[in-house]
Amino acid sequence: MITQKSFALKEADMQNKKWYVVDATDKVVGRLATEIATVLRGKNKPTFCTNNDAGDFVVVINAEKVRFTGKKWDEKEYFWHTNHIGGIKKRTAKEMLNKHPENILLEAVKGMLPKNTLGRKQLTKCKVFVGPVHTHDAQKPEVLEIKA
Repeated sequence: MITQKSFALKEADMQNKKWYVVDATDKVVGRLATEIATVLRGKNKPTFCTNNDAGDFVVVINAEKVRFTGKKWDEKEYFWHTNHIGGIKKRTAKEMLNKHPENILLEAVKGMLPKNTLGRKQLTKCKVFVGPVHTHDAQKPEVLEIKA
C-alpha cells in the first residue's frame, strides 16, 4: 500500500528569512504588488505552507515613481473611516501620491494578502520608502528583479 505524506514546515526551517530590495520606478502598481505579495507569503519557495509565515522581507524604494494604467490617477479612490458618525473620507490616487505615496503600494499589497491575523503579520514584513534611500542596509538585502 502506497501512502503519501503531507509536508509540514517546522519552526526551525522558517528562521532563515531573506531580505529583498525592489525598485518601484516605472512599475505598474498592481503587477508589482502581486510579485511583492508572493514573496511576503512565501509562495515562491518550495516549502510554502498556507498556515505558516514562511515568506521573506521586502524593501521597496522609489515608491513615488509607480504608475497606473488608464485613467486610474483620477478615477481610483481610497476610502477610510474616522470612526465618527458620517466620517467616511476618500482621496483619489493623485492626491494620495502627493500626500502619502507609500500608501498606494501598501494598500495594493494589503489587498492581495489573506484577510486574517496571518495576513496582517505578513504585511509588516513589507517596508516601503519614498526615494532611493532605505534604513535596512544592515540586513544586506538582495536585489529582486521584477519585470512587470
